[in-house]
Amino acid sequence: MSSLSRRGFLRSTAAGALVAPAVPAFVRLQAPVAVSSANGIKAVELAVQRMSEGWRPVDAAVAGVELVENDPEDDSVGIGGLPNEDGIVELDACVMDGPSGLGGAVAALQNVKNPAQVALQVMRHTDHVLLVGEGALRFARAHGFKEENLLTEKSRQKWIEWREKRSAIDDWISPEENGEHGKEWFRKYKHKTGTIHLGAVAANGDVGSCTTTSGLAFKLAGRVGDSPLLGCGNYCDNDVGTGGGTGRGEACILANGGAFIVHQMALGKSPTDACMEAVKRVVRLTKVKRLLDAKGRPDFQIQFYATNKAGQFGAAALYADKFAVCDGNGARLADMASLYAEPVK
Repeated sequence: MSSLSRRGFLRSTAAGALVAPAVPAFVRLQAPVAVSSANGIKAVELAVQRMSEGWRPVDAAVAGVELVENDPEDDSVGIGGLPNEDGIVELDACVMDGPSGLGGAVAALQNVKNPAQVALQVMRHTDHVLLVGEGALRFARAHGFKEENLLTEKSRQKWIEWREKRSAIDDWISPEENGEHGKEWFRKYKHKTGTIHLGAVAANGDVGSCTTTSGLAFKLAGRVGDSPLLGCGNYCDNDVGTGGGTGRGEACILANGGAFIVHQMALGKSPTDACMEAVKRVVRLTKVKRLLDAKGRPDFQIQFYATNKAGQFGAAALYADKFAVCDGNGARLADMASLYAEPVK
């Protein structure tokens, strides 16, 4: 007779459950898979190409998002990103590598347009996870990153417009206030967010992920959102898959979005269902009236993305939106599952 008691048996099976996530059995994928926010359709295509060439998923993800970081027309990431309230562009990013379980991040980084690349160096060349502000910039300099002015003329004009229209009790005046319409409250940039998250799965099932952003437009100097916080805007587990978010960073931080999604997949949920559970969690945690619309719903957008190591992918948002995916069928935009039917506000 076995000497293992009933209590010992229960303990051992419970412990086993912790190391045996309930994800679909892995079969070598026909092609790598990558998902991202809608501004990353070229990014997921490049990430899949790089993984097909043998790159690790985390390196492929960083290569993909770099396309967006380098695009001055995308005002949510990298060069041309919308600045903080002082007119200074501050960038955040984090990366995570499934096979090693390591991650790296930078926050409030100035003058370097590719924070995801810097985060990758933090992961590989330090015993730390997160560097911020001047320390992050000094680290980037030490690793040869070029410094440049990240505020493009287009983004500067948007910052000036915001300053002119944000308040009726300061001395900044917009041209519209001097015209026939008189004083109005222009809220074009209310809750203006922007980010790119990219989750990647190689054909052998290894995973990696990355999130990079210029953060909330016109934020307080030094504000850090979810994008550089592992477990919030980005997370992966090589036994399960990847999860990440874009949209209102404060909501994703409070919901611990990325890690929550991966945990839901470990419990057996599909990527789409795991993302929807994260959306519902955001709704449950959003309680103060200033963050709710007239119907009592969150007055902002948040989007979540996921892949599992079996190559399944999905995304969900508060309000109807799109996401990018690339697999054996090529790169394309797809509809996100949404809690509310209205389009993104």
